[in-house]
Amino acid sequence: MQKTIMAVTGDETDEDTELAPSHMAAATGDMPTYQIRAPPTSLPQGVVVAASPGSLHSPQQLAEEATRKRELRLMKNREAARECRRKKKEYVTCLENRVAVLEKQNKTLIEELKALKDLYCHKAE
Repeated sequence: MQKTIMAVTGDETDEDTELAPSHMAAATGDMPTYQIRAPPTSLPQGVVVAASPGSLHSPQQLAEEATRKRELRLMKNREAARECRRKKKEYVTCLENRVAVLEKQNKTLIEELKALKDLYCHKAE
């Protein structure tokens, strides 16, 4: 009875390897052994693929892109601040109008109360 001993070189990773049952186990009747083999790839060994085509910019291009993004962010922030000020002004105007209406209503109620008091005092006499 002969057992096959496999060595793992460390070149393989969990994602790159696949376990395949050995055909020797069936012939010997032993427990199946597994061989580690890397999946076929179309790239030659040692070739590195860039993550994205945009990652190969020069430092000047990166600085220009950062400046452009900053200017865009500042422009959007200015617009948002302008809109916020407009809404606040509208809100304050609405509150001022409400105050005016309530003050007028309060004045009317005070006059009505005074008239009712005068009427009540004259009846009591």
